[in-house]
Amino acid sequence: MAAPAPEPTTGLELKAPASGGLSADPVPPATMSTQRLRNEDYNDYSSTDVSPEESPSEGLNNFSSPGSYQRFGESNSTTWFQTLVHLLKGNIGTGLLGLPLAVKNAGILMGPLSLLVIGIVAVHCMGILVKCAHHFCRRLNKPFVDYGDTVMYGLESSPSSWLRNHAHWGRHLVDFFLIVTQLGFCCVYFVFLADNFKQVIEAANGTTNNCHNNETVILTPTMDSRLYMLTFLPFLVLLVFVRNLRALSIFSLLANITMLVSLVMLYQFIVQNIPDPSRLPLVAPWKTYPLFFGTAIFAFEGIGMVLPLENKMKDPQKFPVILYMGMAIITALYISLGCLGYLQFGANIQGSITLNLPNCWLYQSVKLLYSIGIFFTYALQFYVPAEIIIPFFVSRVPEHCELVVDLFVRTVLVCLTCVLAILIPRLDLVISLVGSVSSSALALIIPPLLEITTYYSEGMSPITIAKDALISILGFVGFVVGTYEALYELIQPSSAPVFINSTSAFV
Repeated sequence: MAAPAPEPTTGLELKAPASGGLSADPVPPATMSTQRLRNEDYNDYSSTDVSPEESPSEGLNNFSSPGSYQRFGESNSTTWFQTLVHLLKGNIGTGLLGLPLAVKNAGILMGPLSLLVIGIVAVHCMGILVKCAHHFCRRLNKPFVDYGDTVMYGLESSPSSWLRNHAHWGRHLVDFFLIVTQLGFCCVYFVFLADNFKQVIEAANGTTNNCHNNETVILTPTMDSRLYMLTFLPFLVLLVFVRNLRALSIFSLLANITMLVSLVMLYQFIVQNIPDPSRLPLVAPWKTYPLFFGTAIFAFEGIGMVLPLENKMKDPQKFPVILYMGMAIITALYISLGCLGYLQFGANIQGSITLNLPNCWLYQSVKLLYSIGIFFTYALQFYVPAEIIIPFFVSRVPEHCELVVDLFVRTVLVCLTCVLAILIPRLDLVISLVGSVSSSALALIIPPLLEITTYYSEGMSPITIAKDALISILGFVGFVVGTYEALYELIQPSSAPVFINSTSAFV
């Protein structure tokens, strides 16, 4: 709700040339400890030399390591079609399923228009990141720089001496938001799994083979959704103990297939017998719009995948066309599912549209299939923060304790995502909160500022500076207001969460 997997960094001390205003200081100690660890025989972190197609997640695309990618056009390169497929798969996840509720929070007219605008701005920011990365690759004679490297070099090119002296914090800032984003995705997965399995189990006695029955099914109460999250906890802990992504490739393929089949069946249902939309508001109350923003930017947060995908292409000069074509398809998919889902279910739409599907075995299988895909995607999303956090701890213990510390930190991180999901058990609020807090920073706030710091000393037009400043300001406003509104709704909900059976929408 794939992107290429991160690969190991080298064990060399990377230094940037002193020319062009870039500092010649070595890589920060935290990065060096990670590189040292990976340069030794502790290879479980670096056994990720898999092709991009082996990861279906929308978030594994968000991390890459300095010096970890091959030069353009070498072995294991992907064709333009493969790159397009990876781009599409990397943007399909739980965020897509939450867009109908997002459209409700914006209005049937304002929702799709806002999704279009956010999509255009997000793609523009992706293009900015690619342009700045190319600039530093040429300037530093590097085959590849990742998101964190690009921000760090951008700050080193800044005319401000304070920014140049603290440029390494640019990488730390990107890593921080990557960790928050990916662990946030994992929290969303806990809530998604719990909600969907709870609904399937509680409706099992009333589930029939008749998918056109308009009668409301009386749910059989089982246990609280938080207990379902605790039930999934040990299985997800065992899943993340698999540290080699190549070993997860078969599960990645399974996740891709199940999610694709689920989406086809979902579209097949929502396009039938659409009710009269005249009663739906064209523009929703302004108070719910920040929740729309958080969900929308959560869905569009795929900026971390663009540099690794381009580097893997045989012909990277074609990547801009692939990027714009792929994101146009994704934007159309988001708008269509968001609008059709809201039109079909109206005010009864829930945090995930799968929760609105009828209680017949055909559509109950859609919930189960998508949940299976999300379950295995958890490990791929989890790899990103694990790759950043775990080496910090493992590098500080004796060699014979490395494996124990590795597994312990993994267990703690999974438990952390479970606890956070239990504290915020509403799927719509979790998605909106994660999108507002971290996705807005990575997708909207940082890239325009990066363009200014990179090119300001070389001369920029006032219009470009004003454009970049406007995008960052709007992203920051969305960050603040969206986070506040999600937290406020969590603490003092305006209405109780809706846990109705979807077939009541037909009554």
